[in-house]
Amino acid sequence: MIYKDDPDSIRGFLEDTSNLKSGYTPGVYFPETVDELAELLKSAIKEHRQFTIAGNGTGTTGGRIPQGEYVISMQKLDRIGEPVPFGADRAYITVQAGALLETLQKKVEHSGWFYPPDPTETLCFIGSTIANNSSGAKSFKYGSTRNHVARILLILADGERLNLSRGVCRADKDGLFRFTLPSGREMSFRRPEYRMPETSKHNAGYFSKAEMDLIDLFIGSEGTLGVIAEADLLLTPLPSAIISCLVYFRKIDELFLFVDLLKEPEQSVVPRAIEFFDSHSLEFLAERYPEVPANSEGAIFFELETTPERKEGDLDLLFGLMESCNAMTDESWMALDRDEQDRLRQFRHALPLIVNDWLSRQYESKISTDMAVPERRFRALFDFYRSSCEQEGFVYIIFGHIGDAHVHLNILPRNHEEFLQAKALYKKFVGKALELGGTLSAEHGIGKLKSEYLVGMYHESGIEEMVRIKKYLDPFLLLNRGNLIPAAYLEPNTTH
Repeated sequence: MIYKDDPDSIRGFLEDTSNLKSGYTPGVYFPETVDELAELLKSAIKEHRQFTIAGNGTGTTGGRIPQGEYVISMQKLDRIGEPVPFGADRAYITVQAGALLETLQKKVEHSGWFYPPDPTETLCFIGSTIANNSSGAKSFKYGSTRNHVARILLILADGERLNLSRGVCRADKDGLFRFTLPSGREMSFRRPEYRMPETSKHNAGYFSKAEMDLIDLFIGSEGTLGVIAEADLLLTPLPSAIISCLVYFRKIDELFLFVDLLKEPEQSVVPRAIEFFDSHSLEFLAERYPEVPANSEGAIFFELETTPERKEGDLDLLFGLMESCNAMTDESWMALDRDEQDRLRQFRHALPLIVNDWLSRQYESKISTDMAVPERRFRALFDFYRSSCEQEGFVYIIFGHIGDAHVHLNILPRNHEEFLQAKALYKKFVGKALELGGTLSAEHGIGKLKSEYLVGMYHESGIEEMVRIKKYLDPFLLLNRGNLIPAAYLEPNTTH
């Protein structure tokens, strides 16, 4: 077991991309085996230690930043197995929690397989993507990480192991989970009884569903119920051909019509990703890409999996859809080979870099949303975002996963006064999304920064349901305290 407590080693674990600055820790543990991880947790009560589990620092909600707890870094647990085929067109691969998503994706692709979850930051740890139920552009077709996890090996707060395969333990009709740990200890508790939002993406609070699988309680629990040490991940065959396209529109209503047509169930094409850029996003991108048309009110990026035999027919259908919606077909960008698709991918990922560079000259942090709503309510949220920002005179961009009724609004303050105004407006956005039946977080999770807003979504009764499960599985509150569940609800004899 490696342990470090010198300031230079600790410093990197007091930050992520959230801009939270209040972290501190006595030291950082680096378990090199699952046994070491289990022993560290087993001795925690006797040693009076609490822990924050650290991913690779790519999170946006402060989840890995300790508030006085010791840190457990998962980076040494990084082994990746080999794909194991089963059935006609499936495979699985065993991966430790500290393996990089990027390394996994490259390895399985080399073997002719495909791991669909694709959060924007590929340098994240696999364990973190499971703990956070990560999603991304391809979630439109493939869903979030939850859909691709067949087994997890958990180390519970007391050091016990729970090797949990999908389908082995489900809640009964009364909502009760029953299972036995390797030590022989019998466990029994009830699933949360609140209802989940009717959104295609959701990553805020413990998952709950009638007769749900126990594995899904831990996926997305942000490390508060156990430490994910290893997982079996499901793979699909690597697509033989891809069509990528960036389509510009002069009118936002025509853009929305195009999105609706792409999502039509009767269509013979099913995109794996449908992404949005508003006019302000395109203005930023035009600084680096002068070919972006100046008269576009927005653009849609989409990807479609096809085959060499179907490609021409799929292209004909797509061009027909574009023309029916008055798309700016001549100015649009069709990428059919790997090199051109890589260039288009660079275009997509250039936006945050350009925006961050602009922000660095303003000396203020952006205010970002991660809400999603049911599809039928999306236009209402989108219009509320735009009208509110225009009324305040903010510099802002709207971009992201329009296929899942989930876009990111970034307000870019030019001074501290605008930063404070934007923070106040963010609370109104949260209220609006919840009023529309949405979720506080579609993909980035809750962490420490958003836990205060969770009460508005689940009410006190829902938070108390989470506290009940947290205290059953982690009675001494050893793991990731302050993440997800508002800290005040874990204090003894506290009224809210």
